[in-house]
Amino acid sequence: MAHFAKIGLNSKVLQVLTMDNNNMLNGDGVEDESVGQQWLERHNNWPAQMWVQTSINTQSNQHKLGGTPLRGNYASIGYIWDEDNQIFWPKKPFASWVKNTTTANWQSPIGDVPALPSEEQSQNDAGTHGWRYVWSEDAYQADNTTGWILTNEKP
Repeated sequence: MAHFAKIGLNSKVLQVLTMDNNNMLNGDGVEDESVGQQWLERHNNWPAQMWVQTSINTQSNQHKLGGTPLRGNYASIGYIWDEDNQIFWPKKPFASWVKNTTTANWQSPIGDVPALPSEEQSQNDAGTHGWRYVWSEDAYQADNTTGWILTNEKP
């Protein structure tokens, strides 16, 4: 089965449809995205160029079955189609976060989540605490060298 995202205003994904791969075959019997787009236009009354193929097996620019990833992430309703980078982006989680086109993920402006300090990790391993880092946009806006805040989620 092939999957196509219907793109609307502001490049927003409005719908994702599944279609039979036979509807994508060109005259040589080879799958061709443009053939699928034309089929979708005829059957859904939406311009062919506003249908973009997506792969259900692609997430974070990795293909879960070892194949070639397609367009960064599997499109979902509300995602944004980035034509320049050929990536479907989920909603931006925080105002300060930036696109990482290599991983097709949003990332904090100060880097990845820090590793837990050894004492907190030991407490998590023992099951007595639930330490983890969470992003604080307020902390980042106050001091752009901070943002990851250590919290204990177990009372």
